[in-house]
Amino acid sequence: MKILVLSKRQYSGHDFLDQRFGRLRELPLELARLGHKVLGVTLTYRCKKECTLADSDPSSNGIVTWHSINLRNSFFPRPDLYLARVTEIAREFRPDLLWACSDAYHAIFGARLAKRLGIPCVIDLYDNFESFKATWVPGVLPHFRRAVRSVEGVTCVSHSLAHYIATKYGRKRPSLLLENSVRTDLFFRRDRIASRKQLGLPEEAIIIGTAGALDKSRGIHVLFRAFNSLKKYQPMLRLALAGPRSRWNPIPAGPPILDLGTLPLETVPVLFNALDVAIICNRDSAFGRYCFPQKAYEIIACRVPLVAAAVGSMKELLGDYPQCLYQPESPASLAQAIERQLEAKTVLDIAAPSWGDSAKKLECFLQDVLAGRAKTVEALSATND
Repeated sequence: MKILVLSKRQYSGHDFLDQRFGRLRELPLELARLGHKVLGVTLTYRCKKECTLADSDPSSNGIVTWHSINLRNSFFPRPDLYLARVTEIAREFRPDLLWACSDAYHAIFGARLAKRLGIPCVIDLYDNFESFKATWVPGVLPHFRRAVRSVEGVTCVSHSLAHYIATKYGRKRPSLLLENSVRTDLFFRRDRIASRKQLGLPEEAIIIGTAGALDKSRGIHVLFRAFNSLKKYQPMLRLALAGPRSRWNPIPAGPPILDLGTLPLETVPVLFNALDVAIICNRDSAFGRYCFPQKAYEIIACRVPLVAAAVGSMKELLGDYPQCLYQPESPASLAQAIERQLEAKTVLDIAAPSWGDSAKKLECFLQDVLAGRAKTVEALSATND
């Protein structure tokens, strides 16, 4: 297949090309490793040097060529220039299928461009885009819902999100559950003391922690309050944190807080392996109910005990491990769950899928979408005859 991928460049606090991070980078690369020709166009809402680059991995022959385009020309947004450039690239590449990712704008434009090119479109919902500020712009939400309802395929990060778009959007066409996965070359079990030495963390302490967005919208304030209650009875307890944070939600100061800043992706598994218990914070919100936290399978792959908010996909994934769940918004419930894990150290007997595993699922789904389009065209031709 020849697959055109449309996405934004910065998401989840990362530049996925510079930092070689996450779903938007890994799945296209894995499709290329499977032998498909993949071309990507990524839009940056910030001012960066526009470029064309080849993303590859020394361990395979897969290569994805990415065109990085700025939305802004000097000080002013120029979506017309972006749309013209993408259309030009698409007509030159002549894809069999378009995979539109990352936000409502790319879903809307991807559906329209695919229709113009006469090819099927699959929209990727790696989160509930209705919770993104970009979707709050008047007029965007109805166009987004119409695009999701009309395209030939949708890939969803969670069961709850797939159910939501089926019931609320009235979507009846095929969808694929495509959860976030892990880079198995990075996320695996490591020696805990060696990991602590590498990060300069106290070797004898009891360390709990998390990595990712350290923001009140994800419930990080609940973790701070739970930690404050626990440290009164656990003088050796420390809280390790890493990730982007808002200036409106400062990290508490003090020796018990081990603030590692924003770590490169290669160092995140070192942090997870340094922990006694890893925490996945979330809230019962329009975001939390439908997301699949990237760190979930990463922690599981590192064989580290975890505690997660009992909301959305984590409530489902950890259904057989209720002792690992806490009630969102409840510092007392989180503190109790951490205590249980510190005592029992439950490591989940759950397989963490690799991005390669997920790409094979995606490959089959895209091929089915293409086959469905071919049958539709054939049927229309027969009707016209």
